[in-house]
Amino acid sequence: MKTDTKRTLRKIGFGVILAILCAYMIIPIYIVVKVSFGTTEEVMTQHPTLLPHAITLEHWADVLTSGNVLAPLLKSFTVATATTVVAILIVSPAAYAISRLSRKVKLSFVMVLFFTKMFPTIGIALPISVNFLKWNLMDTSLGLILADLIGQLPFMAWILVSTFSGIPRDLDEAAYIDGATRMQALMRVIFPVAGQGIAVAGMYVWLNCWNEFTYALYLSLSTKTLPLMVYYYIERGGMFQTAAYATILAIPVIIVTFILQRYLKSGYLSGAIKG
Repeated sequence: MKTDTKRTLRKIGFGVILAILCAYMIIPIYIVVKVSFGTTEEVMTQHPTLLPHAITLEHWADVLTSGNVLAPLLKSFTVATATTVVAILIVSPAAYAISRLSRKVKLSFVMVLFFTKMFPTIGIALPISVNFLKWNLMDTSLGLILADLIGQLPFMAWILVSTFSGIPRDLDEAAYIDGATRMQALMRVIFPVAGQGIAVAGMYVWLNCWNEFTYALYLSLSTKTLPLMVYYYIERGGMFQTAAYATILAIPVIIVTFILQRYLKSGYLSGAIKG
């Protein structure tokens, strides 16, 4: 009975902690959405309420009719998606090759990846902008994609090296015994098994690029990204328009996470190796 009581109390405590953490993450998002739909009288008061009592679409109408939504949205989505696809195509084979090296060599590669992440983005953005100006890559999606790849390639490689290291070498050997070449084994056996890790890495890279600010600030002149537009409205002092833009910025994140969640399932290696 004591064991059951302890187990029940442990579950209750875990549930309470989980609920507090969820509320800690969700409430700020809820407040931003509430402000974007709230009236001036309800928000700009001494004691604002948590639940909305009056809703208006005025702030959303101001943002959507400003002509500053579609172009930044398309640019942010294009850059984030293209960077993710290119990173997966480049990093996946490289990470697999690193994962099959000896432990010491693999550790050396991982340490080099960590070392590349030590450089601050602001210290890289300025020389990049100078060179991109010479190469006519300023204010282009291609320039932002190339800049984002600098930071995202090591990040994705760090994740995928761990993913491929967790895949037994028996899968490689079984594919070779069946007559597959190294590339066929990689495409038909290893990559499908590593689908969860690739999806997780791709999702993080997409989110990082979607929210990227520093490179966009240096490399975007006329057509800005959505994070830059949020910053623009913050500087202007438009709290309600800022909240509306921040909500727009969060919607694609929710959609992409929802689409990729079907890959985020445990036990994706179960049954991969025949007894």
